[in-house]
Amino acid sequence: MMDSRTRERSDTESTPETEQSREQTCPECGEKVLRTNDTGERVCTACGLVLNEQRIDRGPEWRAFDAAEKDEKSRVGAPTTQLKHDKGLSTNIGWRDKDAYGNSLSSRKRQKLQRLRTWNERFRTRDSAERNLKQALGEIERMSSALGIHKQARESASVMYRRALNDGLLPGRSIEGVATAVLYAATRLDGTPRTIDELADVSRVEPLEIKRTYRYVVRELGVQIPPADPMEYVGRIVSDVGCSDETGRHAREMIEAATSRGVHSGKHPVGIAASAVYAAGKLCGEDITQDDVSEVADVSNVTIRNRYREVLDAFEAASGDRDV
Repeated sequence: MMDSRTRERSDTESTPETEQSREQTCPECGEKVLRTNDTGERVCTACGLVLNEQRIDRGPEWRAFDAAEKDEKSRVGAPTTQLKHDKGLSTNIGWRDKDAYGNSLSSRKRQKLQRLRTWNERFRTRDSAERNLKQALGEIERMSSALGIHKQARESASVMYRRALNDGLLPGRSIEGVATAVLYAATRLDGTPRTIDELADVSRVEPLEIKRTYRYVVRELGVQIPPADPMEYVGRIVSDVGCSDETGRHAREMIEAATSRGVHSGKHPVGIAASAVYAAGKLCGEDITQDDVSEVADVSNVTIRNRYREVLDAFEAASGDRDV
C-alpha cells in the first residue's frame, strides 16, 4: 500500500503538470497555445484567441531584421575591429582620476590608478611587432580622420598592413610610409580614391616615398588595384566647388563620353574629372572658374585647359551621334 507521504508527494508533483497543460491549451478550441516572443502574449495557434497579455518580455528591447543588424545591436561586448592592434579585446583604463560619481580620487588612489595604467599599457603591447602595429594603426586612423575616409576603407588598410607585417615587408621602410601606402591602396579598392598629394599633406613622408612603398607593397602582397576611374572623383570635386546636382550629372555624362572614345587613356584621372566639372559648369551657367576647380582638385590650370577641350569635343561628338 502507498503510505500518506507517497500519496501526498505524487499529488503535489502532478499538480504543476496539470496546471501547465491547462495553461497551454485554448479554452475555446482546445488547440495548443503559442507564446510569441516579441510581445509576450499567449495566443492560440488555431483561432487566434489571446489568453494572456502584458506579460514580462524577457527579450531585447530592440528589433533586428537580419543577422548583420542583430550582431550589430547585440550587447555582449564591443565588436572586434581591425583598427585596434589587439582587435579591441583588451581593457582600456580611462585617463580621468574620478570615480563613478564624478568625485576626485585621493592622491593614494591616483598613484595606484597610474600604476595600473602603466602595467595595462605594457601588457597590451608585449613585443615589438605589437608596438609597430599599434603605431601604424594610429597613423592610419589619424590620416583617415583628416581626409574623411570612412570605416570600411580604414578596415581594409588595417588588414593590408597586418599582412605586410606578417610577411616581413617592413624592414628597411618606415612605419608611416607603409601605413600611408596601404591607406592609398585601400581607398582605390573601396572606390573612394584620394590622390597622392592629398595623402602627403596629412602624412609624415614625402610623395616620392609613398609612391615607391605603394608599388612595393601592392606587388609583394599581390593586390589587384583597378585603374583609377575619373568618375570616382566627380562627386567630391562638385561638392567642394559647390556646384549643383545638374552640373554633376553633366560632368558624369562628359566623362562617360570621353571614356567611350578613349580620351582618358594615359591621362591623369583627376585632371579628366576636374576638366569635366569645369566644362559642365559652363554649360549649366555655373559661376565657377578654373582657379576654383584647380584648388579643390589639386591640379594645375594648364591641365584643366588642355583636358577641357578634349572632354568637350568628345561630349559634343557623342551628342551628335545620338541625334543622328
